[in-house]
Amino acid sequence: MPSNRVVRVRSSDDGVAATRLRAGIDRIREELGVTEAFPAEVEEAAARAAAAPRLPDLDRTDLPLLTIDPEGARDLDQALHLERSDDGGFVVHYAIADVAAFVTPGDPVDVEAHRRGETLYAADAKVPLHPRALSEDAASLLPGQVRPALLWTITLNAEGERTDVVVERARVRSTAQLSYEQAQAAIDDDSAADSLRVLAELGPIRLAREAARGGVSLPLPEQEVDVDGETWHLEFRRQLPVEEWNAQLSLLTGFAAAALMVYGRVGLLRTLPPPDPRDVQRLHRTARALGVEWPAEQLYPDFVRSLDPSLPAHAAMVVACTRLLRGSGYVGFDGEVPADPQHAALASEYAHVTAPLRRLGDRYAGEVCVALCAGEDVPAWVLAELHELPRTLQRSGQLAGRYERAVLDLVEAGVLAGRVGEEMAGVVVSVDDEGHRGTVVVADPAVEATVTAAGELPLGADVRVRLESADVATGSVGFALVE
Repeated sequence: MPSNRVVRVRSSDDGVAATRLRAGIDRIREELGVTEAFPAEVEEAAARAAAAPRLPDLDRTDLPLLTIDPEGARDLDQALHLERSDDGGFVVHYAIADVAAFVTPGDPVDVEAHRRGETLYAADAKVPLHPRALSEDAASLLPGQVRPALLWTITLNAEGERTDVVVERARVRSTAQLSYEQAQAAIDDDSAADSLRVLAELGPIRLAREAARGGVSLPLPEQEVDVDGETWHLEFRRQLPVEEWNAQLSLLTGFAAAALMVYGRVGLLRTLPPPDPRDVQRLHRTARALGVEWPAEQLYPDFVRSLDPSLPAHAAMVVACTRLLRGSGYVGFDGEVPADPQHAALASEYAHVTAPLRRLGDRYAGEVCVALCAGEDVPAWVLAELHELPRTLQRSGQLAGRYERAVLDLVEAGVLAGRVGEEMAGVVVSVDDEGHRGTVVVADPAVEATVTAAGELPLGADVRVRLESADVATGSVGFALVE
């Protein structure tokens, strides 16, 4: 389930604003202690591994797999092939990059991956988990290249219910790399490959099953910043239907992986507790601030499904809903299934297994599933890390959140920098214990920022606020209540 807010630079030049953006991102990285560069010994180990992958015996290069990713992406974790079965159901082949074919436990690449935990994304300033020699070349499922992969074969009936799952190591070869726009255009003009045609059938079926189950996956829109001269403009990119359908395949695989691990009583699950009612109340206030209708009797999952992320206010609302993902984490287990293994938003057990180039934990969870399907013991190096991994991944997740938030704060400050002194309409969505400081959401542009007042802030009320500061150097924005 996607949970990261991605900000991309749509266009930039060498003007003042672009220079300030780059300088701001450099400052954020320095403050958080993150760097794109890898130590020399890690790059050298990655180069050696790239030249000598451990290729499996099983050859499935006969499958005409294809990838669907953002334009220009090179860290391709997943490739798919879908077909209809003779009984009217579906067969999903989902190939996942096999990082363990390159990385040996305890080697320099592995040690550095444990230090980083996950790839950090923001404003086209990527801090990768693995050196690019692996993540964007030798281990990536690039078209026309034979690659080691974990090949998931998932069968479903005509109603989209999973009936069987097998995962095994195999050599695969992607035949095409499509952007979301290319895949959607091919579906729309009826020129799509068979796999895309089946995806257009299966995707809506899986979405309907999610709704019936009471689950919800946030269709998080990307935010694009247009930097031109001294002007910054931030807007949400419309999400295409194929992106949601593609995400459903990742979720389907995560559910299958969790089922295998729960049955085998060993693994690494992604968990989320039920939302705090106070956060739900705050979301109601945010919806009011953005002018998005949310009837009191409408349940949260149904409300999210009612949102149209192609509308700016709705897109901002989807982003605000990430607040209910607070408390998400991982749990490793061996011998006893955790007492509360569910992911509350998805209304099911769930595991991350489909992005090992970008998330450390996926490599471990994938190894567990391969062993369980083969009837073999889970590798000792996996078992040795299962209980420490959740803490490692929690730390990296917190860092990713701080990085993401800092870059977004920077961009929002740049967008508002020329509007200091203006009054705007908003709604106070939270107030601290003293009552004089809180958070306000304004609708245009859709920004959530600090607000202060001489008296008490009216929680949940429509207010007028004045933009007091928008400092790109610090990434801070501040409003004051207009009394």
